[in-house]
Amino acid sequence: MTASLTRREALAAGFGTVILPATLSAQPVAKPAELKIGVTTFLSGPASVFGVPSRRACEMLVEQINAAGGIAGVPLRPIFVDEGPGTDHLVGEFRRLVQSEGVSVIMSAISSGSCLACTPLSRELSKVTILWDCGTQRIFEEANYDYAFRTQGYATPEVLAPLLYTLRKKPDLRTVAVINQDYAWGRDSWEIWKTAMDAVKPGVRVVAEMFPRFGSTDFSTEITRLLALRPDVVFSTSWGGELVTFIRQATERRLHERTTFVLPVAEASLQILGRNMPEGHVIGARGDHWNNHPSPANPALFNSFVSAYRQKFNEYPIYPCHHMAQAVWALKAALEKAVAAKSGGWPSDAELAAAFRGLTFPTPTSTITLRADGQGLEDQIVGLSHFDSRFPFAVPKEMMRYPAAQVSAPAGQKSVDWLKTLTPAMVQQAGAAL
Repeated sequence: MTASLTRREALAAGFGTVILPATLSAQPVAKPAELKIGVTTFLSGPASVFGVPSRRACEMLVEQINAAGGIAGVPLRPIFVDEGPGTDHLVGEFRRLVQSEGVSVIMSAISSGSCLACTPLSRELSKVTILWDCGTQRIFEEANYDYAFRTQGYATPEVLAPLLYTLRKKPDLRTVAVINQDYAWGRDSWEIWKTAMDAVKPGVRVVAEMFPRFGSTDFSTEITRLLALRPDVVFSTSWGGELVTFIRQATERRLHERTTFVLPVAEASLQILGRNMPEGHVIGARGDHWNNHPSPANPALFNSFVSAYRQKFNEYPIYPCHHMAQAVWALKAALEKAVAAKSGGWPSDAELAAAFRGLTFPTPTSTITLRADGQGLEDQIVGLSHFDSRFPFAVPKEMMRYPAAQVSAPAGQKSVDWLKTLTPAMVQQAGAAL
């Protein structure tokens, strides 16, 4: 029996321990003069509307941490890599960051395709890799990794929560259409929605499945089809510039008056859309970090993070900023834990990885726990778009919080298999009004 099989069986049985592939280093590790962190994000192309704000958030937090003395007395130095040129480029840059730049940790990436390509390198290079934003459920459901951890939620809760919320608001839902980007995230998120919908609301008819190429700028053909079909719901996990373009083109033709949009990743596009975002549609934030959050766990920390970002960059932080912050805070918590375990000594790569396993760390809105399989559990808040006098863009009302444990597939189970076991009763049982 291989070590990999043993880990998989342990996870399937629900055990919390994972055997690392090699003995934790007993050799002393020299404390570095600085901690180099490789950070991959979109700095060019339409997805840079996500990537540039997340880079700003990382730089701001690093400045704050370094001003306070670093982590365990060591300052951070981020080295940024553009995800825009594509997966092959990013794989090469991942290797360069480790082998030439000497980074201690890599934070990767926005695109699910990027994460699927790069996460195996964490094993090959034995380097801690924090998946800070990508959503695909396949990462930890199709493989085991000793050095990779996702410090936020993932596609299953991020899609299931909006579905359950939609069915609360539209219990008579009969027809649905999907328009998603044609790559891993778009395909995977639709599979999650469709599988869950069939389980909790059997009989809903799918009238159209549309997957425009990634980077599309003209959705006139798809909108014409949707206007003719008039589905009760149009589901889309598109993001970045494409979601902005689709909403603008769709509202120009008044599609929003004939259907309800369900947009699980809309939060990051709302400031750009401004008053062009129609009211009364289902919006999500891939987590619980809304600017009008009614009850953050740590209001002072939440307000200080939002205020510092607004003051520095003249805009509100969007959810990729919060996800980047979660990655930085998780690194700080894990590194401090690993240093404490060595009575002040500096950890090896394997010891730092061990500190991430099962880690719980605070965020301004909640806490996040990394399971034995490396997946983070993050609550989801979903609401209806509306306009509040405090904000020049749409924010949610009638919000519901879905605890991560309710809407995440258990460790060791594939999401699609778990979703098939759900029942219609879950619509009313899951979530609570805020």
